[in-house]
Amino acid sequence: MPKKRSTFLLSVLCFGMAFLYIPMFLLIVYSFNYSKIVSVWGGLSTRWYTSLFESEEIWSALMLSLKIAIVNATFATLLGTLAGLALARFRYFRGRTLFTGMISAPLVMPEVITGLSLLLLFITLGDLIGWPEKRGITTITIAHITFSLAYVAVIIESRLSGIGETLEEAALDLGAKPLRVMMDITLPLLAPGMLAGWLLAFTLSLDDLVIASFVSGPGSSTLPMLIYSRVKLGLKPDINALATMIILAVAIGVLIAGWILIRQQKQRQRDAQLAGTE
Repeated sequence: MPKKRSTFLLSVLCFGMAFLYIPMFLLIVYSFNYSKIVSVWGGLSTRWYTSLFESEEIWSALMLSLKIAIVNATFATLLGTLAGLALARFRYFRGRTLFTGMISAPLVMPEVITGLSLLLLFITLGDLIGWPEKRGITTITIAHITFSLAYVAVIIESRLSGIGETLEEAALDLGAKPLRVMMDITLPLLAPGMLAGWLLAFTLSLDDLVIASFVSGPGSSTLPMLIYSRVKLGLKPDINALATMIILAVAIGVLIAGWILIRQQKQRQRDAQLAGTE
């Protein structure tokens, strides 16, 4: 029975991995297709990579998406960290239930509802105070920060719940001021969680299509919006080349992160061995 069960689990795993990675492999292969028709093989060629690097529209959309993602990730991490600290360290305060609900709402709210509500908010503000004058990079960034900080807050709250309050209480008992405890103990312990939150917020912003479609305006198309519009009008193979470049960048990032983790693990093992010999 255990052998059959392990064979079944292995088969499911292989099927899932194939379902995920075979389309990516085909996309990479067809990015070197000479034909203008995506589904028709016309021979090996790098013409679409040349077309990609010469396309000002694609690079403009990519740079806009990167700018929004970086600003969004930074502010979402700052605000989400404060929210996570409030939830984890201030357990009882007036309005905690409402505050928790407001933080959790973007996690479960459909993106269509979020995008529509933010669109109505920006339209109302424009009528009342004249800001924003038009929808563009500012409104997209604010919208992304609105839902990204909720994910960061959950990560920070989980991180704080895991490390406990022992070190902070010990520092306070030894006479350290709360601000010094925050800077010297709490923030260094939170650094991995903040980095994870920043990367998650960056990825969510870079990948968002629905909310950005509601709050964007003329001349502010992000990369997902551009790709979606290309799909509706007829996909060109240069999008395959762009997707291949993104896959390559992600793969390099994963390999670098894995290499760093392996080095850290080996260093911890060496430190443990040295401590044992002493």
